[in-house]
Amino acid sequence: MAEAGGIIGYGADQLEMCRRAAVFVDKVLKGINQFETVLNLRAAKTLGVTIPTSVLLRADRVIE
Repeated sequence: MAEAGGIIGYGADQLEMCRRAAVFVDKVLKGINQFETVLNLRAAKTLGVTIPTSVLLRADRVIE
């Protein structure tokens, strides 16, 4: 914002965020699984959302 004429700018460094994202994409493409899929069935039920069985079977953890 400061570069556009504002007095001060505050925020994330967009270039650094892209670099970090690229590192994660590289790891995922190489097959490294650092992520966990957790499904909250109580929250889904409260919201009236039905989770397909195929998604339930792929979850690492299910909160009932």
